[in-house]
Amino acid sequence: MSIKPATPLILVVEDEPALRRDIVEELQDAGYRTLAAADGHEAQRMIARVTPDLVLCDITMPKLDGYGLLTAMRADRPELATAPFVFLTAMSEPQEVIEGKLQGADDYLVKPVDYDLLLATVAARLRQVARIRGQHNTEIDRMREALEELSDRGSQRALDLITQGIVLLDQHGDVVHLNRAAQDMANNAEFITWRHSALHASDPLCDKALQQAISDTTEAVTEGSERVAGIILHRSRDGRSISALVCTLAPDPAHTTNQPRIALFLSPPTDGKKVSEPLLIELFGLTPTEARVAAILARGARPSDVADELGVSQTTISFHMRNLFQKTGTHRQADLVALILVGPMAVKTP
Repeated sequence: MSIKPATPLILVVEDEPALRRDIVEELQDAGYRTLAAADGHEAQRMIARVTPDLVLCDITMPKLDGYGLLTAMRADRPELATAPFVFLTAMSEPQEVIEGKLQGADDYLVKPVDYDLLLATVAARLRQVARIRGQHNTEIDRMREALEELSDRGSQRALDLITQGIVLLDQHGDVVHLNRAAQDMANNAEFITWRHSALHASDPLCDKALQQAISDTTEAVTEGSERVAGIILHRSRDGRSISALVCTLAPDPAHTTNQPRIALFLSPPTDGKKVSEPLLIELFGLTPTEARVAAILARGARPSDVADELGVSQTTISFHMRNLFQKTGTHRQADLVALILVGPMAVKTP
């Protein structure tokens, strides 16, 4: 197996010493870096200090079991939401497999471990994450390049034609321009507010995250480096969410004052939008049913509403949602919807 220079780090959590040692040796022979923990608490301490690219974890362990570790990792390190979490278990009944996936596992390997299958699963999950991140980064780069060209030509009015909210800020974090979609959000105090050149999120907790993202990005501008930060903004009256991306912009040598150095991209609210199901299938490798479920969720529907619309059980919808989380690298419904709506998939309905 050929491993790239940035070798993935695999955390192995297993309370059986012999099995833990064998798994680590197989992974190291395949070229991966490894860390090993004998129980969930030890793994939790490791995750606080390092960033694994994938976690292989036994379910039944003393002190803190696999489900507890997964819950703790998602809560303590939300930035690891895209890191695959693969359960190791002696249970092989279909219901047990479904239960594990509903708990948030990305995959499931049954003991005794088939090491060829283990290595294939690890490689496949890492490739999936790389593909998703690559698509996401490419989309951001394209938006930034297009925005820099518009800014260079002084054609900021063209941004009003875009359904995505776009806010341009200077190197100090003060607002330079809002396109029409962002102005509509701010005027209605939906997700964001704008006053005296200062941008805020309507929800106080979201505003704390937004201000931190803007502060970190202005620091990157000062240092001459690039930065992209993603956050979720909530609408307090109904709990709906949008995705926000804050990123640096390249400087324009021809302008020295009031030039945009930071861009904030706001995914369109779901009202009046529809999602291209074929595009979801192509981007994330979804089945038609999974794409249909994702499209309905993007309208702001609850899982029970999706079940009613498709005429299936809520258990079936939960299973489809777990597959969606796996394939898109998300962890929660809000993050899944934000990912869907942040790109060109949200379009105006006739």
